[in-house]
Amino acid sequence: MLGLKLPTDPRWINIVEKNIEDILTDHAYCEQKAASTAISLIVSFPEYTELVTEMIALVKEEISHFKMVHDRIIAKGWVLGRDRKDDYVLQLLKFFPKGGSRTTQLVHRLLYAALIEARSCERFRLLSEELEDKELAEFYRKLMVSEANHYTMFLGFARQYGDRKEVDKKWNELLDFEADIMKDLSKNQTIHG
Repeated sequence: MLGLKLPTDPRWINIVEKNIEDILTDHAYCEQKAASTAISLIVSFPEYTELVTEMIALVKEEISHFKMVHDRIIAKGWVLGRDRKDDYVLQLLKFFPKGGSRTTQLVHRLLYAALIEARSCERFRLLSEELEDKELAEFYRKLMVSEANHYTMFLGFARQYGDRKEVDKKWNELLDFEADIMKDLSKNQTIHG
């Protein structure tokens, strides 16, 4: 369903199990960044009323997810750590050239967002199936469903606002690019890395 060309290395779960505190901190910031992305899309493209409406709802949902992850951190007696750069996203953002029409910029941003949500969904599925902490596994199972919905929403908007054939071509090229990125990742205690 997600179209990802390279699955996460299953050994990533072993890294996660040994670094739950780091994973939760990274996850919290991923949720905060997702809310920021939605706000940025509202600010940058206010004329797309349907998109703005969905992004308003997404901001609320992503911030509620941030709170849920933060609450888990507190419940474990930890504090939210510092944010770290997301090498996955930084590498991904190199794919599309800067510039172009407003529509092109919008489509590119929507495709990036769709792919990040798809990879998060895939990672959350792994966490839901493999974590020894069954309560945390169930938490990730519920979040996996949200990420899948976000992925389809962003990809749907990209196809709605851009030329469908061109968007699908760009999407497939982006998936190939992301697969190359993933060959060097799955070695860190981060959601995407």
